[in-house]
Amino acid sequence: MADRTRRVGITDVARAAEVSLSTVSRVMNGNATVDPDLAARVRATAAELGYTASPLARSLVLGRTQTVAVVVPDLANPTFQAILRGISRAAGRDGYHVLIADSAEQVGEERLLAEETRRRTDGLILCAPRMPQPELAGLLPGLSPVVVVNRAPQDAAPVVAADYRTALRELVEHLISLGHRHLAYLAGVPGSASNAARLAALADARDAHPGLEIVELPSGVDFDSGAASVDAVLATGATGILAFNDLVAMGLLSSLADRGVRVPRQLSVAGFDDIPFARYTTPPLTSAAVPATELGERAWAALHARLTGGTAEPFTTLTPRVVLRASTAAAPS
Repeated sequence: MADRTRRVGITDVARAAEVSLSTVSRVMNGNATVDPDLAARVRATAAELGYTASPLARSLVLGRTQTVAVVVPDLANPTFQAILRGISRAAGRDGYHVLIADSAEQVGEERLLAEETRRRTDGLILCAPRMPQPELAGLLPGLSPVVVVNRAPQDAAPVVAADYRTALRELVEHLISLGHRHLAYLAGVPGSASNAARLAALADARDAHPGLEIVELPSGVDFDSGAASVDAVLATGATGILAFNDLVAMGLLSSLADRGVRVPRQLSVAGFDDIPFARYTTPPLTSAAVPATELGERAWAALHARLTGGTAEPFTTLTPRVVLRASTAAAPS
């Protein structure tokens, strides 16, 4: 019987089972080349001695860390938090840990973070990368296995994306159905692929409705950006506002309230993402519910397939669902 006052090691198992250290290592790491009867004997001996393989030692033997990295543009954004929740919970069920890096909307940091975290992990998920397409296409082959969230299809990596174009077009049609013909759009950061998809939706709407006017205003992605845009919004004379996301819309709602502008009686406002706070604004915010947690789960499934020799779908899309609330109403006469 082994001395229970010290930790049982692989040498103790090898000695008791009368096998080599390499045989114990192969058995404990699930190597199928070991004779089944011999493997059963080693496992029984290990159980009797109370031996468990060290996760660090297992990683060294297998050449894997059981850790993947996720690079996001803004950890403060609730949508990215929900995507990370989907990734981390799904990865945890498969025995992986998640390392998170935040580029803070700095395009120059994305490449450095992607390369650095990939060197320390088994794989990488790039969440809504802001870098230009030529740079992204050149970077991805050296990061494999890698999965991209919320970009156009890529030759070197599977992509999981929300269909922002369709959902924003539905929000535009909702405002048109309420009689709005003069709209303003508070745009996100220029490098955002989801912002480009929203701009494409606006172009679709203009083509379908020749009398429709949509003014595009530079804004941002956070509460302060929306709050700071109030003067520009009011100067357009628009009756309906489409914000890049809910945080921007919430900032705008706050500034409009300070100015005494009544929403939706004088001005309708729609957000995007349907973050948990959207239903509790005053008035509750019309938005498009992005299935962010599912995006994370799908991204992990694609990466896990790449890590384990499986096949991942090259391009998966999920369509946000428009949620109508009290922040949008008929255009003022």
